[in-house]
Amino acid sequence: MRRLRLRRTPRPLERLSARPARLLAATAAATVLALTASGCVTVHGELALLPPATEAEAAQALADFTSAYNRADKAHDPALDAARVTGPLGEINQAGLRARAITTPGGNPDHKPLELTDARFVLPRKAGWPRWFLADTDPNRDDDEGAGDQRWLLVFVRNGPQQLWEVAHLVVLGPSAVPEFAEEDGYAVPVAADAGALAVAPADLGERYVSYLKDGQPETFAAGPHTSQWREQRQKSAKRPGLATQYLDRSANQGDFAPLGLRTKDGGAFVFFATRFFERQTAAPGYRPKVDPGVKALLTGEVKNTVTREWVSNQVALVPPAGAAGDGVTITGRLQGVVGAQGS
Repeated sequence: MRRLRLRRTPRPLERLSARPARLLAATAAATVLALTASGCVTVHGELALLPPATEAEAAQALADFTSAYNRADKAHDPALDAARVTGPLGEINQAGLRARAITTPGGNPDHKPLELTDARFVLPRKAGWPRWFLADTDPNRDDDEGAGDQRWLLVFVRNGPQQLWEVAHLVVLGPSAVPEFAEEDGYAVPVAADAGALAVAPADLGERYVSYLKDGQPETFAAGPHTSQWREQRQKSAKRPGLATQYLDRSANQGDFAPLGLRTKDGGAFVFFATRFFERQTAAPGYRPKVDPGVKALLTGEVKNTVTREWVSNQVALVPPAGAAGDGVTITGRLQGVVGAQGS
């Protein structure tokens, strides 16, 4: 079997992302503030740390996203929420809507309006652009009692004062999986991409995860459904009678795919990061791999005996402090979707 080698389809330039901090505290200052062209605030010649939005503004951004999402889902029209999504969620959302517009033209007969309530906003303050914040919400797609209870965590990013807030990451967790965030002066504590006080710097998480999925090394990650069990599932599907499956994983950390993290009370970090992977299925001579309608809608080329699916995956990880005892980095949530497919 030929080795899986793929050329990545050229994509639009990804916008540069932000870094962290939280919760608004009212400030009174006698200093003279002057807005700079970059959107930062200069205080006696220094860049001041500013929250990304007020809680009211964050709530409005959440409402605007939900409204756009519902219009797009009802009509199966990606244009209706394209301005409200970006990064990994943007690719997953837009590809899914494009596919459903083909498989179910005329709209979504099973549309149920999404509601996101009980929102808790984590508002990182920083100098300049881009800026971002986290919305921890209760969806109407779950069972609020027992094990079925969910929290939807959405990361909103904005790259300038004239741009709209867009959701870059979405993960679904149980309420107990959402950590307590460290605070200083009423604000959450940012985690730099190259933070050295962690078991793994946020900027390195994607590459470490990709390496782990390939061969189980380095042993950075705790066992679980998104690590050891995910590798086992891949190994089982690699060789089935008449069908071979190969995987190729890549880190995705540029622009609005960049990792974003917050310090947790235990000294670790809660980090959102993204990866991209290709799943190539090759059938035995004389056979073709099955392609479901949703993937077929995104397909280019002709499936003779091979189909390659391109996936985007966004994860959130609990990263312990450097040198801490325990099982390592825990991937607590993962959301993925097919964004393209190629036949050969």
